[in-house]
Amino acid sequence: MHDERELIEHRLDRLMRERLRPAVHPHTVRLTVAAWHTAGEPVPAETGLAAEFGPFAVGDPWGPPWGTTWFQMSGTVPEEWAGQAVEAVVDLGFGETVPGFSAEGLVHRPDGTPVKGLHPRNRSVPVASSATGGEQVLFYVEAAANPLVEGPVTWLGDRHTAGDEPLYALRRADLAVFDRTVWELVHDFEVLDQLMRELPVGEPRRWELLRTISTAMDTLDLKHIGASASAVRAVLAPVLAAPAHASAHRISAVGHAHIDSAWLWPLRETVRKVARTTANTLALMDEHPEYVFAMSQAQQFAWLKEHRPGLYERVKKKVAAGQFVPVGGMWVESDTNMPGGEALVRQLVHGKRFFLDEFGVECEEVWLPDSFGYSAALPQLVTQAGARWFLTQKISWNQTNRFPHHTFRWEGLDGTRLFTHFPPVDTYNSELSGAELTHAVHNFRDKGPATRSLVPFGYGDGGGGATREMLARAERLRDLEGAPRVAIEPPARFFAEAEREYPDAPVWVGELYLELHRGTYTSQAATKQGNRRSEHLLREAELWSATAAVRVPEYAYPYADLDRLWKTVLLHQFHDILPGSSIAWVHREAATTYASVTAELTAIVRNAQQALAGEGEQRIVFNAAPQNGAGIPALGAAVAGRNPDTAPVTATASDGGWVLDNGLLRVTVDARGLVVSVVQHATGREALAPGAPANLLQLHPDLPNQWDAWDVDSFYRNTRTDLTRAGALELTEDGPEAATVRVRRDFGDSRAVQVITLTAGRAAVDFTTEIDWHEAETFIKAAFPLDVRADHSAAETQFGHIKRPTHTNTGWETAKFEICAHRFLHVAEPGWGAALVNDSTYGHDVTRTVRPDGGTTTTVRLSLLRAPRFPDPETDQGMHRFGYALVPGAAIGDSVREGYRLNLPPREVSGSQGVEPLVTSGSDQVVIEAVKLADDGSGDVVVRLYEAWGGRAATRLAVGFPFATATRTDLLERPLPDATVTPEGQDIPLSLRPFQILTLRLARS
Repeated sequence: MHDERELIEHRLDRLMRERLRPAVHPHTVRLTVAAWHTAGEPVPAETGLAAEFGPFAVGDPWGPPWGTTWFQMSGTVPEEWAGQAVEAVVDLGFGETVPGFSAEGLVHRPDGTPVKGLHPRNRSVPVASSATGGEQVLFYVEAAANPLVEGPVTWLGDRHTAGDEPLYALRRADLAVFDRTVWELVHDFEVLDQLMRELPVGEPRRWELLRTISTAMDTLDLKHIGASASAVRAVLAPVLAAPAHASAHRISAVGHAHIDSAWLWPLRETVRKVARTTANTLALMDEHPEYVFAMSQAQQFAWLKEHRPGLYERVKKKVAAGQFVPVGGMWVESDTNMPGGEALVRQLVHGKRFFLDEFGVECEEVWLPDSFGYSAALPQLVTQAGARWFLTQKISWNQTNRFPHHTFRWEGLDGTRLFTHFPPVDTYNSELSGAELTHAVHNFRDKGPATRSLVPFGYGDGGGGATREMLARAERLRDLEGAPRVAIEPPARFFAEAEREYPDAPVWVGELYLELHRGTYTSQAATKQGNRRSEHLLREAELWSATAAVRVPEYAYPYADLDRLWKTVLLHQFHDILPGSSIAWVHREAATTYASVTAELTAIVRNAQQALAGEGEQRIVFNAAPQNGAGIPALGAAVAGRNPDTAPVTATASDGGWVLDNGLLRVTVDARGLVVSVVQHATGREALAPGAPANLLQLHPDLPNQWDAWDVDSFYRNTRTDLTRAGALELTEDGPEAATVRVRRDFGDSRAVQVITLTAGRAAVDFTTEIDWHEAETFIKAAFPLDVRADHSAAETQFGHIKRPTHTNTGWETAKFEICAHRFLHVAEPGWGAALVNDSTYGHDVTRTVRPDGGTTTTVRLSLLRAPRFPDPETDQGMHRFGYALVPGAAIGDSVREGYRLNLPPREVSGSQGVEPLVTSGSDQVVIEAVKLADDGSGDVVVRLYEAWGGRAATRLAVGFPFATATRTDLLERPLPDATVTPEGQDIPLSLRPFQILTLRLARS
């Protein structure tokens, strides 16, 4: 029996490959082709259509990497094809590549109207559903010569290094008869064959399908396939009509095309990928009114609106009809580990507002299938943005632990719970194959109380979307014995039904940590620094602009500029840009963009501060941090001055090094330039573990098993080189305001200059490390071995911090050998702790060892640089500067304060007056995260604050300007139920639960 089954399967394979699929287009004639090759970057459609086309033939080469060729294709439908369906078939040289990762094309009518996209699995162009014969056919193809960017090392990731040899040759350009009956037969066979192969060997339905397929093949006339196709379909019809079992799993299938906003292609190519995918989708919708397609990322809709307004208007009509469904409610599918709290707020605000303004659609789900782990801050943020549900797929990539649920309630930092689905199909690019759907059923972890799951289908990553073949499978799988029931429907319908049937879904508490792609916390350091600094500049720009708008009548708040700059920063938080996993072109452009953003925001900050400080020659110091600093009020400004009670800093030579002392800390730097002691004067406590130097640079080989820019594997720790040799050591500043030691270290082809500074009045040791980095496949970290037995670390995340165990009791803890932190990472034992704060670093690791003396050393390390070779072979090569500080004796509140201080240093302008803050928090526990004017242009002041220490807090918000009302709002600045807050004079009493975020809208009087 087994041999007979294999014979039938092999017979069908050959029949499909050699006879049936070719018979879909039984008659063809060659199109006439002409071409025009653009000299540089892509041109608008009107330019391409008006170009001077030259002779071109099938077989001719075209397309240097990243080039564009416009093809003109023309022909005449033969008279004898009258009454038959006709389409063009075009092969740009696709080969067997996956859609979105090679040559692509967009078909245009002569008037410039986009028709549809072309890719390796979608090569047809509609001509006539029933030809009259003699029709003249003319269309244009905007063909993109996107290279297949593959590792381990490639120079194709930048047009400057990719070369100019053609990558492709035109393989086919034909008019063809489309035999729909044969095409339908192909899909009858395909669906039944795929189902049959997935059914258990002992299942009677499997053998029924096998016999029926065999009989159907016997019925086929190999010499007259088209003529016999209907009879063959009749043989297969009864088994296709058998209904699914009553208990069959229900699958909500939604068309999808996950389009990475940049990855193995630059941003400009994503603009075209969106157009090609959208054109495909609209063409399918016109033919299949039941087809529903979900598209996330408001940025991509905005690109359509700007660059393809005709397509965009068609999209709006399909949105209104319920076929084209905006989902996700975010500006892009961002990384969620590294963006700051306010940035994640704006991802949701700008995304949801775009969909509301453009389509009248309130997205109720956040759609992040491919981001590299999910912050525990998200449930609260999603809920406060007015959404109800969350979807991800990426957790199926875990290396070590299988996630225990597919449908669950996700509890975030503050206790907010969010209904979440994790599709068991384990892909967001499903083809609706039998193997995929069977896997979804068998894999589903919540069988019993839950009966349904969601499957996003369509080619993605590089775009493309669904095909007519996928819709043919979906039609046959609606109600088919042996298969799950498949219904094409919008995500909201799935979520509503899934939540209704599973009200007591299990709860997962804390972050959704991805046990993979941990290197993304570190790769492409310049991109990460650009993001961090842009986020803090945006905070400053809004704060000082809002303050100036309230305090200085003639000052105009820069609404449009801030909106545009926020969207630029949000775009670059996409989950392959900020994580550092894109090609060189993307990161080269990102560096230029961040420099421009920095210049614009710095100018906005300076203009607002100057308007506030007035004319004069006094030194006015502005403090954008949420805590007072050195006599400067939080969120305000004051005339500069020195605190006369601050002890001076001294530096004393000792054993070839120096002892630095500011009355708060005594820091010993040895002859190697390493910090070997940090003692608190107040307690006499030594912060460092015995014999273990701090600020120690350590090198590791870094060649992960795959996914170079994405991954670090735990075995990297097996080999380590400590950089203890000093090439030069000098005292460069000797009090009284500060003492500074500078050390140079040469290693490999690289050089590091480390600066250690102790400042008057500051209970922290500041470090600056500049590295001229020219290593390959190497990881460099800065280590701080602390004399503390910490059973967990506390890493800042958006609007709070997350605690992670430092032990490795189970696989869940062991897998977190590299973790993400924002401005601080804190470790403590009862009564004493320490923080490591940073200005631009995200990757960290924390380990514990027991010393011979019985004490415990907790080592905190900053991950500074990597050097992966793919997809950018020169990742991180060149100069880098990192700032960080050790804060001994720190509690969580100290960590929060010092993290803000390092990232928001004071700014100084010349003027005549200080500036009273618009708002002041009565407690350091309640941090003011944003001060801005309302987005609707009303002039209302919006204040966002949060509880930062992880406990309940009661405080009073002091308002420094006349206001009429105070209203609690959601993140989109819309009033909440029972939103009115009753002030007491100029103060607003507030009570916050742990890590609660609160947004207040103050109407000026």
